[in-house]
Amino acid sequence: MGVWDLLLVGLVILLGLCGVLLPAMPGSLLVWAAVMWWALKDPQPVAWWVLVGATVLLLVSHAVRWALPPRRLRMNSTTRRMLACAGTGSVLGFVLIPVLGAVPGFLGGVYLFERLRLGRHTDAVAALRTVMRAGGSGILTELFTCQLIAAAWLGAVLWG
Repeated sequence: MGVWDLLLVGLVILLGLCGVLLPAMPGSLLVWAAVMWWALKDPQPVAWWVLVGATVLLLVSHAVRWALPPRRLRMNSTTRRMLACAGTGSVLGFVLIPVLGAVPGFLGGVYLFERLRLGRHTDAVAALRTVMRAGGSGILTELFTCQLIAAAWLGAVLWG
């Protein structure tokens, strides 16, 4: 597979990661489709294993999300900005503390946004709890799964 094809797959994966945070975009589906396209264009055993792993991870992720309470975040400009901060925190946490840092990074992004918006620690912690109960845990689950798939794809491309 050529460099331009790999860049295109990487851009679709990045778009999928951003799409997890947006309500109208099928983020996890985009990530999976990009990995499937890569596996079909580059039929190496490692590509097929990454595709199988991505499929299993997404199925488990969807099962976990269905088991969570069926709540949705109200989407207004504040919530979109908050999700952008949470997503940025999750990606930074995933990179700085490999894999496990995504969860505290997501929570830290929500907390930091709410702390700047509300001004007090207790109010920010209460808002963080509210966000996680109102659907943030489902978004975190899907984002973490897509980050794992993206990391597996990147590892397979760089070292495979």
